Amino acid sequence: MASRLGAVAGGGGVLAAGSRPATPLRVASLALLAGVPGLPLVLSTVLPASAALPAGVAFAGAAALLAAAATSARRRKAIVPQAVAEDRDPRKPEPVSPYDLFAGLVTLHDARGYVTSVHGRDRAGAFAWMRDPMGRGFIDQIHVSDRLAFLAAIDRLRQGGEQETVDLRLDRPRLQPDADQFAHMRVEMTAHRTADGVLKAVVAQSRDMSGEALARSETARKAAEAESANDAKTRFLAAVSHELRTPLNAILGFSDILAGEYFGKLENDRQREYVALIHQSGSHLLSVVNTMLDVSKIEAGRYELIAESFPVADSVRTCEQMLGLQAREKGLTLTSRVPRALGEAVADLRAVQQILINLVGNAIKFTDRGGVVTIDAMREGSDLLLVVSDTGIGIPADKLDAIGQPFMQVQNEYTRKYEGTGLGLSLVKGLVALHGGGFSIHSEPGQGTVITVRLPADGSGMVRDDETLAAAAPVDFPPRLTPAAQTVYPLAHAAGDDEAPGFTKARNDERARQKTA
Repeated sequence: MASRLGAVAGGGGVLAAGSRPATPLRVASLALLAGVPGLPLVLSTVLPASAALPAGVAFAGAAALLAAAATSARRRKAIVPQAVAEDRDPRKPEPVSPYDLFAGLVTLHDARGYVTSVHGRDRAGAFAWMRDPMGRGFIDQIHVSDRLAFLAAIDRLRQGGEQETVDLRLDRPRLQPDADQFAHMRVEMTAHRTADGVLKAVVAQSRDMSGEALARSETARKAAEAESANDAKTRFLAAVSHELRTPLNAILGFSDILAGEYFGKLENDRQREYVALIHQSGSHLLSVVNTMLDVSKIEAGRYELIAESFPVADSVRTCEQMLGLQAREKGLTLTSRVPRALGEAVADLRAVQQILINLVGNAIKFTDRGGVVTIDAMREGSDLLLVVSDTGIGIPADKLDAIGQPFMQVQNEYTRKYEGTGLGLSLVKGLVALHGGGFSIHSEPGQGTVITVRLPADGSGMVRDDETLAAAAPVDFPPRLTPAAQTVYPLAHAAGDDEAPGFTKARNDERARQKTA
């Protein structure tokens, strides 16, 4: 019986085959075997002998089976923790998925886009505001307008693509009243395929880009505000220019009538002087208004160029005639050097003359008595070079980048002693850019300034019509100055002060009108 009880205990799966029963089981079995003869005798005192013998044996056998089962259960409880303890050695690290080491939230998707497992180094932070992404949970949290992009990326991977990147917005509870409702995530997806090329899974690494999205939104908002402010400034300049020209025309017209004494002679020379000052101031203001209007047209892209062929020497000569008197009154020498074989150029004649007048006017303004202003014109390959140099006050190196900005002057409003609005060079740079040319400046404080304008002599860089203007790249106005050193051409001996025929008659009326800002 002991062997039978031992076999029963071994059949419980506690002991290996061929091993001996455990000690507690053997002790219990021997005790029960010893009690088998005694139990029938005890029961015979209350039962007949025919019933006491089988009842005693049955009771002893049942007790033996119960003892064997209890011992086996205790043994199994002792063995299982020992096996688990052996498997979980504290000296060995817990098993970690490689995806748990990736930054952000890593989700594994099936071919339908459903999430099968979640990993990632930052998944705990994502779960703080994100709902369970398993199954369709991830897709259901994507903004409705972004779901199509996500599913399209999955489809491209299913059709053979290797990797896709999409920007999504995931819904998240409003943790704070002013918090954004959506988290901006950049999802980088990689296809994981079987040996025969079938899409097995999609590994998606999602990283929070809310800060970058907020910065882009703020940048776009500020750019829109700056563009709106610039447009408002341009419209303001155009409106003010138009409004000022109407009364200025009346001032100039009536002052001309008074100066001509068409309706009676003036009483004395003081009245004539005052009328001349009114006309001169009105002419100067009209010149400023016209410059502002031209600047606003260039900024708005509405300045129309008319291409025509003209002799460059005539344009230089016209500029000398217009500003020669102003230079002589200030005690300066204005001279020009134009080769005889220079020939003609194709450009907007009015714009080229405006460029020369503004450059020469500025040179005269910022050159002290006894100085020299020189105009050079020459060909260099297919380009026309116009160079205006002076022996004036010069420009500091730290101011070169700012020169040419609207309303910018070298001297500030507290130390400036020269009149003007600071629009002259700004207008020049805009006109040069419309011709597809270049503008450079070289200057040293106290030594003078050399400004070089380079224009395509054949007019190939001009914007000729609205269709070309729409197709062309927008003109950077005012263009950035490149403070690259240019060759300073030696000053030639001043030409004679003889005036061109017909200029003497009109110079008194035109001298103030041609003053530049």
